[in-house]
Formats: sequence, C-alpha cells, structure tokens
Amino acid sequence: MAYADTDFDLRGKRVLITGASRGIGYAIAERLALAGARTALSSRKREGLEEAAQKITAAGKESRSVSVEEPMIFPANVSRTDDARSLVPNVIAALGGIDVLVNNAGSNPSFGPLIDLEEWAWDKTLATNLKGPFLLSQAAGKWMSGNGAGAIINIASVGGLDPSVMLGAYSVSKAGIIMLTKVLAAELGPAGVRVNCIAPGLVETRFADHLVSTPEIHAPLVARAALRRHGQPNEIAGAAHYLASEASSFMTGQVMVIDGGVRY
Repeated sequence: MAYADTDFDLRGKRVLITGASRGIGYAIAERLALAGARTALSSRKREGLEEAAQKITAAGKESRSVSVEEPMIFPANVSRTDDARSLVPNVIAALGGIDVLVNNAGSNPSFGPLIDLEEWAWDKTLATNLKGPFLLSQAAGKWMSGNGAGAIINIASVGGLDPSVMLGAYSVSKAGIIMLTKVLAAELGPAGVRVNCIAPGLVETRFADHLVSTPEIHAPLVARAALRRHGQPNEIAGAAHYLASEASSFMTGQVMVIDGGVRY
C-alpha cells in the first residue's frame, strides 16, 4: 500500500494522556488533538488541566486544518492506586472507548545519591513512574484487546538506558518502564495492540528545570549531544503522533531514543 497522509490522521481516535497539563504531556496532547484525536487530559490538578484544554481548543481554532474537539479533563494522581484504577474506566465511559494511552506522568522528588535516598522518595518515584503506568496499561490493554486494536505509548527516558547519577530512583523507574513496554508488547501483540516507548534526552520542561538552568550540569550534557543543545517538548510530540497513528502499524516493543544525538 502506498503512503498516504491518512496514515497520520487520528480522527475518531480516543486518546488518554497523563501528565498532560504541561511540558511533554501537553505538547503530545496538543499534537494529537490537532491531528483529529478526541483527547482526554489527566494530571493531578484540575486548574492546570482546564488551562491546557483551553489552549488546545484555541490552537485548533487557529489551525483550521481539522476540527478539534474540546479536550475532556480527568484530574487524577496516578501514584494512588484508586485514582489509577478508576482513570481508564472513567475515560472509556465518557468517550465510549480508548484507542491510545500515553503514559507520560512522572515524578522525581529527590536529587542526590541513590545510596542516601529516603524510602518515601523511592516509593513516590516508583509509584508514579512505574506502578501507575502498569495499572493504566492493564485497564487500557484489556479493553483494546477486546476491540482488536490499540496503542500504548510509554514515556521513558535515556536515564532508563544508562544510569543517571544523582537521579537513581528515576533511572530505575524508567528502566522498568522500558521492560514493561517490551513485556506488554509481547503479551498484547497477538490481540492487535501495539506498545512502544519514547526515551527523551534532556528536554526543556519545568520537570527538568534544574538540569537546564544549572550551567555546570547543563553544559556537559549538551556537549555530549551531536546537536549541541537540549530539546523542546514539541520535538517529542511528533514521535508520539507517529506511534499513535497507522504509520507505525508494524512497530511494537521498541524504544525510540530522542536525545539530540548523545547515543549514536
């Protein structure tokens, strides 16, 4: 079959994005909405979600390339089991189903040696970055399997491929997300559900502000990159669009590294 623009058309697709109020999550939500997807935005705070939904609606009116439906919002803290277990069923009830899940919500409450990390920081990091996506993927994967199609996109990190000194729990959690991706891809593939992940390098977000704004940390990081700079959230959103679309119909269980050329 020849290439067609329709490969990237997401009209009719029902998409849930966690951590969608800002940063990479917001950039993905806006990109998918502008491609025609019906988006469900989730993060911890309602106010941030309302602002994000308004911005996406305004962007849709400006683009005029496709009709953009106003996003629905679902406040939830995916580190809490009850919130994580109820989020996907709530989205399915509101949208009539779920075709794409983007596990983007992340946390890193501590910066320092892993050997000195307090237990509460370990628990919070793993609960948000790994247990939450696991529970959401269980619920979405079961529905998608019954529907015979679907895509799960996990946002990992290059820190899950190489150890991140001073970000140990975060690095461990992202390594877990990568393996979660591969296991789910193997399990859900026969049912027509694809599972992939994106591993960004340093991207300018509030989450990574300390790394970007501290010269002695930032300079050596960008010096290692072939492009000699850090990334922007919209530069990750394009990969999510690809993985959510039919353009990636033969891709599953893979890690897309987007780091400006650190790992080449």
